[in-house]
Amino acid sequence: MRLEPIFAGLLLLSFTAIAPALAQPADRDKTVVAEPDRSAADKANDERRKAVKILEFTGARPGVHVLDMGAGAGYSSELMARAVAPGGTVYAQNGPQVYPRVKEKLEARLATPAAKNIVNDIRPYDDPLPAGTAPLDLITFFYFYHDTTYLTVDRAKMDQALYAALKPGAYLVVADYAANKGMGTSQGKTLHRIEEATLKQEIEAAGFKLVDEGKFLRNPNDPRSEPIFHPKQPVDIFVLKFQKPR
Repeated sequence: MRLEPIFAGLLLLSFTAIAPALAQPADRDKTVVAEPDRSAADKANDERRKAVKILEFTGARPGVHVLDMGAGAGYSSELMARAVAPGGTVYAQNGPQVYPRVKEKLEARLATPAAKNIVNDIRPYDDPLPAGTAPLDLITFFYFYHDTTYLTVDRAKMDQALYAALKPGAYLVVADYAANKGMGTSQGKTLHRIEEATLKQEIEAAGFKLVDEGKFLRNPNDPRSEPIFHPKQPVDIFVLKFQKPR
């Protein structure tokens, strides 16, 4: 009988030790976004881009190796880099035609301590990684897939390259601005939108399987008939998670 309280106490200690570990992922995402050395410009982007939710959706964790496609000035690259530190790496990919102003902003970001695990990856979209790069755990492609529809990019080759870059079971997460049904890729340059069904079809043709959809940036009231810049209301954004089968 005297062993029962002791045993119960041991169980309580065990669950107490386990509970913080179980809560850690969600808490970590909030901590990453709240880090005090993040710039004011990045913090201003957080609400519009739902930074905590996107980190949670990607599953980025310490030690993960990531390719951030169409990184631009590096907002998402730095966010991911913070999430995968220590031990993780982020390849911030931009095409050779990246605007000089964007390139300068990214290079300034890369000079900061928070970017020490970011690799500046200037390569074609359809050949995004140097030969010999180790297989990756995650690829993010935020708000730029639509741009590849009017640039000189072989998208089928690009999607196949993304598939090849990942470990079996790893993920590709895409966020982009929704176009209306039937628009396909026709509004990539004008409205900077792409039809969700078209994007799904292209990526799945490379071998990916759609495994999850994030609803946290959807806006059914968006008429999807105007450019995404300076919108009168929040833009309807789809977030999709694809997996390379094991």
